[in-house]
Amino acid sequence: MDKPDSNLGRDLALYTAVRVLLVAAVAALLVLFDIPLLVAVAVGVVVGFPLGLLLFRGLNTRVTAGLAARHAGRNAERARLRAQLRDGA
Repeated sequence: MDKPDSNLGRDLALYTAVRVLLVAAVAALLVLFDIPLLVAVAVGVVVGFPLGLLLFRGLNTRVTAGLAARHAGRNAERARLRAQLRDGA
């Protein structure tokens, strides 16, 4: 079985791409209704944030779990190195 953070790079890139595509889709839809592009992109960002959290909940959970696992690993390594420094001093 893969470690939780083994696919973190792929999941993070995918999550970023789908969020950007969601903002672009909302902005494109608004431009079709003759909304200025800058306003459409701003609304796309504001609307895309909560919409992306709802639509991509599973992917968001995988990214969050991967980041938490990476953080836990770094904390364990830091604690190990500090203990090693204390024992050597």
